[in-house]
Amino acid sequence: MDIASLAFRTDLAMLEHSGSTVDDRGTHLVVRTPDNPTYWWGNFLLLSSPPADIDEARGWLTTFEAEFPQARHRTFGVDGHDGDRDDLAPFAKLGLDLDVSTVMTATAVHEPPRPDTAATYRCLDSEDDWAQQIELDLAGEDPGTHSLEFVTARARAGRRLTDAGYGAWWGAFEDGRLLASMGLFTASPGLARFQNVKTHPEARGRGLAGTLVHRVSRYGFDDLGADTLVMVADPDYLAIRIYRSVGFADTERQLQAERKPNSSRM
Repeated sequence: MDIASLAFRTDLAMLEHSGSTVDDRGTHLVVRTPDNPTYWWGNFLLLSSPPADIDEARGWLTTFEAEFPQARHRTFGVDGHDGDRDDLAPFAKLGLDLDVSTVMTATAVHEPPRPDTAATYRCLDSEDDWAQQIELDLAGEDPGTHSLEFVTARARAGRRLTDAGYGAWWGAFEDGRLLASMGLFTASPGLARFQNVKTHPEARGRGLAGTLVHRVSRYGFDDLGADTLVMVADPDYLAIRIYRSVGFADTERQLQAERKPNSSRM
């Protein structure tokens, strides 16, 4: 199955680099992350096209359950460059939540309007740094979606990518405390993907994220040799304005449907 979506191509590259497996079934891909089975978007089906009707969507649920018999979540990606919620309507009729994200790219960047000069910006490189990354990942999040088990496994995956030389995880530190972080890793020659942009709730609005995105982007161009950087963002969340402020532009849309483990619609 050839993947058109820039978002899913880079998603899959990150997952495979950190130990996930991808099986091609022709009409869909089966993505597995054995060491983090509760990671919804590490254990999902990527479909070549959206379901035509509710019967086809129901068939995809059956396929998912056969591939992941122990899973309590249901997750489906749909390949393509664009599309909207209407394309996922058959999944919505079966009670799944829909998500249409904005895929952003940059071939050059500039400083944000209000760059921060107080924090120290550097790569995570110690046990304490990575322990703080786990704490930051949990800060302000719903325990039902960001458990300690989940974020610890995600941090391990980030360290594997770093140790393998694909890129680095960066942070903004103030008095030794990690306040914002993100990863940037090579997906394929000339293409690098941002991972997990996060600012502590107590440190938002200070320009940390914009400054960090700019500095990490320069690292991507100068050190990783990237020509294009990829970022996936929620179109309705304020962070997308931060990415645009340093030079990222809306390029594609990414379509996903999910049913959370704790949903009464299971």
